[in-house]
Amino acid sequence: MISHYGFLSVFPLLLVFTTVLGYVLQNDSKLKKDIINSTLAQLPFIGEQLKTDPSKLHGDALVLILGLLASLWGGMKAFVAVHGAFDDIAEQPLDHRSNLFVTRLRALVGMVYIGGAQIGTAVLSSLVGMTGVAAINKVLLSVGTIAINAGVLAMSYRWLRTKRPSWRSIAPGAIAGGVVFAVLQVLGAWIVRRAVNGALPVYGTFASVIGLLSWLSLHAMVALGGAELNAALTTDEQPHPTAYA
Repeated sequence: MISHYGFLSVFPLLLVFTTVLGYVLQNDSKLKKDIINSTLAQLPFIGEQLKTDPSKLHGDALVLILGLLASLWGGMKAFVAVHGAFDDIAEQPLDHRSNLFVTRLRALVGMVYIGGAQIGTAVLSSLVGMTGVAAINKVLLSVGTIAINAGVLAMSYRWLRTKRPSWRSIAPGAIAGGVVFAVLQVLGAWIVRRAVNGALPVYGTFASVIGLLSWLSLHAMVALGGAELNAALTTDEQPHPTAYA
């Protein structure tokens, strides 16, 4: 469910990016060349369009508005699914879970801080991959990326569920997930390319969809795996069996 609604959020967001690029690249050949040679060209659909003929990208206000609304709806549903999954892992009784309004409010806030953190970690991961950066700086950047990821996961484990656990109880899953997320961000292009190449003979153009879904599924699995790890290591916060009576 998380991957499904995440795709419904990311896919229209790619259309938004395409529209924004249409405005940005207009009458700016130098910026156009810089973006084509950047990591942005690795994005599904947009990358191919940029490589073949960037002049076909045009800004469209209607597409921008519709894309943002569709992305907001899909993102909200994805984070509601995350909220429900974390409550399931914590074995929170259905009658004692947050109502629809609170759940969606938390989902909206989650979209804001996780989206901002993803931008930050993407920038740091790109800097780590630069050959001109000294080895010690790469280590520091990698540690910073892990710290941001772990912090975001810790906030999610506390915020996106009904019961607020202690910071200490969610630290193991957040740290482990932060490390795995950092690895995924460094190897992301290779992972997506592998998934796309495997699906290309069967699905053709739609192979990019398979790659994007695979990428989202990996992130969902890591986040939920960290929550499962916290639940397995924590016994005093598990609900008493009589809570279901």
